[in-house]
Amino acid sequence: MLILTTDNVPGKNICDIKGLVKGSTVRCKNIGKDLMAGFKNIVGGEMNGYNEMLTEARQIAIGRMIDEATEKGANAIIGVRLMSSSIAQGAAEMVAYGTAVIVEE
Repeated sequence: MLILTTDNVPGKNICDIKGLVKGSTVRCKNIGKDLMAGFKNIVGGEMNGYNEMLTEARQIAIGRMIDEATEKGANAIIGVRLMSSSIAQGAAEMVAYGTAVIVEE
């Protein structure tokens, strides 16, 4: 599956537009990692636990978006965007969305 943030595929024609596809997940860290993140907030530094959580969330959201595009018969997704929001302390939602298309081979 070709995944692009651009609205076209350079050098290729878009044969058909299958529509909006998206994937999302809500992830949270355990209390131990949350406590360590709180400590990092006081002394400074990268919050590795949250960084890992968001990386995992991006992978899951993109994977679900790809699954939806595959079900629609697409071979590419254009205009891909990622969005995140805080749901609660220590929890975040990640959404991936774009337009499923068929591009010439």
